[in-house]
Amino acid sequence: MSDTMINMKILGKFGGELEHPIKCRCVEPCSTEEYINAMEDIITRTRICETWTKVPMESRMVPKICREDRKPEIPVLKFIEEVQCTEEKEESDLDSAVFEDTPLEDSPIENITDFFEVTEVHTHLPQYSEDWHNLINIQDARMCKTNPARDKGYTAGASCITSVLMNDIEAKVNLDTGEFCTCVGKDYLKVILPGWKNHLLPIEDVQFSSSSNNMYPLGILDTNLVFPHPAGSIRMKNDILVMDNCTSQHIFLGNDYLNIYCFEINNHKDRRFTIGENKRKIFSFSNIPKKILLVSSKEDTYKEESNNSFASDNEPLGAIKGHEVDITLDIDRPYPPVLGRPAYPASPRAREALEKHIKELIQICVLRKVGHNEEVEVTTPVIIAWHNDKSRMVGDFRGLNTYTVPDRYPITRIQETLTQFVSL
Repeated sequence: MSDTMINMKILGKFGGELEHPIKCRCVEPCSTEEYINAMEDIITRTRICETWTKVPMESRMVPKICREDRKPEIPVLKFIEEVQCTEEKEESDLDSAVFEDTPLEDSPIENITDFFEVTEVHTHLPQYSEDWHNLINIQDARMCKTNPARDKGYTAGASCITSVLMNDIEAKVNLDTGEFCTCVGKDYLKVILPGWKNHLLPIEDVQFSSSSNNMYPLGILDTNLVFPHPAGSIRMKNDILVMDNCTSQHIFLGNDYLNIYCFEINNHKDRRFTIGENKRKIFSFSNIPKKILLVSSKEDTYKEESNNSFASDNEPLGAIKGHEVDITLDIDRPYPPVLGRPAYPASPRAREALEKHIKELIQICVLRKVGHNEEVEVTTPVIIAWHNDKSRMVGDFRGLNTYTVPDRYPITRIQETLTQFVSL
């Protein structure tokens, strides 16, 4: 009888509910072993063909009857056969004689009720790494999941990538038990932490290798990784090696911190992992992350070389010196009264908005406070313009523009700029 006929007879024992799922899972021709494994997996997941029997309430709580006059059963004593030895024959005969003369009730004989087999004891022994040639009792490993088709075993693979928070930014971490230490590539680090060079710690002259390639470390990044969980997230302090020639788009969490924090990865039907001694707080693996668009090397190189031209937290207008605005008047003192115009009247609401704008401009080094003994002869009035409950400070520079020398880098008009963009 062929395997197909055997499979159809086995399937007929379960009714019609299992027919459609098993035909979708197994592709003919299929061996009986694969067929049974697939059926077991489907029944375990969907609980098809399981019946529910109602247990009567009377039989759930049956009181245990205990009789006071009933004595507990005493196990029968088992005696070990006498082992005779030629060298100690006289002592063994003497011991047996004393044992026979002593009453059984008065002798302190302890009954041993536990018996162990040699095969059961050996199953709990650790794996030995020597004498591999004398292997006995080889058993086939049981598959916990459906065996994929021939030459399709790679389709059953799964990643060990999970999502974490690094400086409040989402990142991908690969729990790699084959990695010696925790590391990350500089290309991926530029995406999740643009200013990583400012936090880099020096490293000693140490050599690292991956397979047949040498890895070149740039330094050590001291940071925290937060594993999010609805029942309470876990924060880990890590020293991550930054590699120059690592092109992976995730962080490798190696065996150093997997052992320190006692990670336990479970590859059962529902893949999960735990951290530390709390086995109830279960973390899950995420799907393979999508490809992250990295910054082009040309643009990234330009940003590193000209980093002073771009704004930062400390320098909102950049850190280039020597390009400050220098206003030169084409007249000498005393200046005309039009350059010292008084301030316009403002309401309390406008004064509050004006103070806010001036404070922000002073913080980004656009304006500066006048010294105590510094004389100011040129003043420009400003007003507050409102639009959709948002304020904007507008300066009246009409009088100042009349007596200033044109700048060598004049600012073009907005209309001219838009016209040039349209013509491109």
